[in-house]
Amino acid sequence: MFEATEITRLIQQGLPCEFVQIQGDDGVHFTGVVVSAEFAGKPKVRQHQAVYATLGPLMGNEIHALQLQTYTPEQWATVRQELGL
Repeated sequence: MFEATEITRLIQQGLPCEFVQIQGDDGVHFTGVVVSAEFAGKPKVRQHQAVYATLGPLMGNEIHALQLQTYTPEQWATVRQELGL
């Protein structure tokens, strides 16, 4: 069983991020939001691959699923404004 806080730590360690929020209750299936300037100009699939790379062999093993929403800081500011956060 894996903890969401450990996934957050690994992502932050491997990728410069402005914001990371990972959630999951069963220890193997997780959802998350990752905001990084590194995502600028990259398609979503490359953004997700960059996050998965920070988790290495844990993906598909200890972590069965990680559903991501990825944003650049500019996109995240727009999303937050639209949501009233």
